[in-house]
Amino acid sequence: MKLLRLAPEHTNFGFMRFRRVSYPFSAFLSIISVATFLLIGMNFGIDFAGGTLMELRAKSGKADIAALRASADRLGLGEVEVQGFGNESDVTLRLRLQPGGDVAQRAAVQKVQEALGTETYDYRRVEVVGPRVSGELVQSGTLGVVLSIVAVLTYLWFRFEWQFAVGAVIGTMHDLLLTVGFFCVTQLEFNTTSIAAILTIVGYSLNETVVVLDRIREMMKKYKRMPISDMIDLSINAVLPRTIMTATTVFLALLALVFFGGHVIRSFSLAMMWGIFVSTYSSIFICSPILIYLGVRNLAAESGKADSSVD
Repeated sequence: MKLLRLAPEHTNFGFMRFRRVSYPFSAFLSIISVATFLLIGMNFGIDFAGGTLMELRAKSGKADIAALRASADRLGLGEVEVQGFGNESDVTLRLRLQPGGDVAQRAAVQKVQEALGTETYDYRRVEVVGPRVSGELVQSGTLGVVLSIVAVLTYLWFRFEWQFAVGAVIGTMHDLLLTVGFFCVTQLEFNTTSIAAILTIVGYSLNETVVVLDRIREMMKKYKRMPISDMIDLSINAVLPRTIMTATTVFLALLALVFFGGHVIRSFSLAMMWGIFVSTYSSIFICSPILIYLGVRNLAAESGKADSSVD
């Protein structure tokens, strides 16, 4: 079992001494995320940008969806959705909106028809369609995320103290902002699976944060005379093996999805890998040190009785 241990059980690393570096570093990354979102923007997929819908029917037997997807991906037309419907002979291809207007859309359709041929499939319908994710749905989804964060803030406010709730929300917003910046910098296609990745990152980030904050709360009751910075370091070191093991396990599972999960969920997997990294980072270097700046103190320690004894 010692060979499988990723971190020693009893560490004594001073995380709080890096808080004067972690906050400027995170602020810099946040500014870069906002700047790239405003100047470059996201690479919206078919779900947001719309495209061309092609309905095909195999002339003999079952449509080979895997072969169709492989052929469409080689055409260089961006994201192509291939999905069966109705009986096993019917399939739809959804091409993303091509730059260049109607001429470019017709050229893309012709390119697909030349690649697939007319001997194997009948092209029953070709039409330009709008985005499936409308602006109203995006607004509703954003409102849902905001309300969920407010609900978490309220729960943590009553469960812990208000400083803990504010720290958890700031950490979550930090992770969301850096994830959006990740999509803008890498230009990964942002689609409905990307929304699922963001929502999953929110849950993971809150879980990691609550684990650390809960241990800090326990230590505050146990070590009432320890300075707050030392007590936070002690709490983080106590949960460090669990944090590293959880992050590594999830990261390895996502790595398998990146290489073997196919093109459809690749943006989800890459975004989740980034989210796991920033969530683990923020729970240690953002959420925990902010308690010091928000005024969480050990009164006995501040009265000149600072030590590590247990009351």
